This record gives sequence, structure tokens and C-alpha cells, in this order.
Amino acid sequence: MYQTTYHRASSVAEAVNLLSEAADGKFVSGGQTLIPTMKQRLAAPSDLIDLRHIPELKGINVDGRDVRIGAGATHAEVAGHEGLAAICPAICHLAGHIGDPHVRHMGTIGGSIANNDPAADYPAAMLALNAMIHTSKRALSADEFFTGLFGTALEEDEIVTAVSFTAPDKAGYAKFPNPASRYALTGVFVAKRPEGVRVAVTGAGEDGVFRATGLEEALSNSFDPSALDGITLPAEGLMSDIHASAEYRANLIVVMAKRAVQAAMGG
Repeated sequence: MYQTTYHRASSVAEAVNLLSEAADGKFVSGGQTLIPTMKQRLAAPSDLIDLRHIPELKGINVDGRDVRIGAGATHAEVAGHEGLAAICPAICHLAGHIGDPHVRHMGTIGGSIANNDPAADYPAAMLALNAMIHTSKRALSADEFFTGLFGTALEEDEIVTAVSFTAPDKAGYAKFPNPASRYALTGVFVAKRPEGVRVAVTGAGEDGVFRATGLEEALSNSFDPSALDGITLPAEGLMSDIHASAEYRANLIVVMAKRAVQAAMGG
């Protein structure tokens, strides 16, 4: 690891100011991606600005069916929140199956979303839940926020501060995990509302998280796993790597979508 200067920010404003004074600074929250990258000498920021101790980024608030999760909330906190589990158990299930206990107690929802790893779980949830991503400057819909592989609409000095959404009538998440990393080889989050169903896929797209509109149509007509019988998806635009081919992932999307719907129905 190259030499770096560590800063512990006590507010969002202080964090932004520290970044502006750094030659090549980076924000860090749980550090589950950045620190390993630095250890491999693939990144060498001059300064690290730690966001973990900023009070305004913490907490999970549930008001009726309206949810607001601070960007500093860990995966373990999301997984174990009783109020959240009562209205949207799917996101608790998702958080409880990220990585291992160490990752779940260190990693944060804000860090995961800001990094937008193509195999991360939360981006699919945010897209399917039609969540708003709140930052130090503005609020963006998930559709606007995720822009491509590791890409977001965040500006260099912009910090994710919270996410918010209204809990859907039903939601479910299913993923086929890499047995070593627990990253999703393919993961599908479904969310049903009176106006229709949103389906988001992670771990499969060459351009990162995306909505599966064909599956949305089928499930909006009939929210049942059988509604996806006979549906096949093209492999075009899907990833092929040492873990799975694009064709295999195309099949997994449908399989995981069926399991997610089953989970949403309480099965």
C-alpha cells in the first residue's frame, strides 16, 4: 500500500472541504472495495476522508411505509432492523446475505451504492424499489443515479447521504452467489405496486445493474412465478467470465426472478 494521509470527518461539510484541499483524495466508508484495491497498489489516493463517524449519515427511519436509510448504515444494521423487516423484509434478506459477517459489519449501503459494483446487491434493490438517492447536493431517482459499469451520477465532491423509498406491496430478492465472495453471479430484485412491477438485475449486465422490462411486463399481468414460464432472454449485453457465460446468466435471470417472486409471495 502506498502512503496516504487519513482524515476523520465529523460532518458532511467537513468531508467535502477536506477533499477539496487534498491533491487526490478519496472518501471511504466501510472500505470494503477501496482498501483492498489500495493494498494491491491499484489505487493510491493522497488522502483518505473517513465518513464512518458522521452522525448525519447514520440511522434507519421507518414512518408508516416510508423508509429512509442513512448512507452510513451497515449491512448488518439493515439486515437486523425490525421496523424495516416488518414492511420490506426483502431488503433485510438482501443485506443479510452480503459477504460474510466482517463485511456486513463494516460495509455500508452508501458505499455500496456509490461504488456501483456490477455484482453488488443494493443497486438492484434501489432500482426495483424506485428509490431516491440523496446526496450532499441533491436527490436523484435510482434510474438517474446508476449510469453504467461502476458509474454513477455522483460528482467528484458529492457524497451519498441517504436513500429513501416507499415500501411496495410485495418484494423479493434472489441471487446465485459466487461461493467464495458471495457476490451475485446473477441477482434479481422484484417489487410489486398497484401501478405495476419493477424488476432489477445485478451481476449479469456488461453495463452494470439494469431493469428487465420483459419480466416486468409479464409479472405486471400476473404476479406469479408461472408468469415467467417459457420466457427466454437474449445473451446479448450480458457478461461472460470465468464464473459463467452470458447464456448461463440469461437463464439465471429468469430462474432468480421466479425465486424472487416466490419469496415475495411468502414462499
